[in-house]
Amino acid sequence: MISQKAKYALRALSALGRAEAGEPLQISDIADRQNIPKKFLEQILLDLKRNGLVTSRRGKQGGYLLLKPANEITYGEVLRLIDGPIAPLPCLSLTAYRRCEDCNGESDCEVRHVFARVADETRAVLFSTTIADALNGHPARIAIEETV
Repeated sequence: MISQKAKYALRALSALGRAEAGEPLQISDIADRQNIPKKFLEQILLDLKRNGLVTSRRGKQGGYLLLKPANEITYGEVLRLIDGPIAPLPCLSLTAYRRCEDCNGESDCEVRHVFARVADETRAVLFSTTIADALNGHPARIAIEETV
């Protein structure tokens, strides 16, 4: 399950992706449009800014804008940034690999074999679906082979 923070981050990026190019959105506008608590949104936008996804402008016409185009920001990138590793098991993480403490060997672990497929398919969808795809109603379609 993704965290509420990640869900809010994706919704905030969607709001920014819908905005006119070069037109910043104020935190209060994003919070109202996406039903996100304003204080929590401030923290999320700061995280997104520190990681190069959004920028801010000061002043009367200020607010937040996407720093990267919506078609270059993937769901996987945002989830990894906000929630950390995407893998369901620590031994499957690409960014924070850790051997499972109770494992006798990864090559013989039936649980790992099943969840490796889950992790691969999940990453394929998340890292091929952009904010723009979601806004356009075209999330990535990945063909999953039937193995019956």
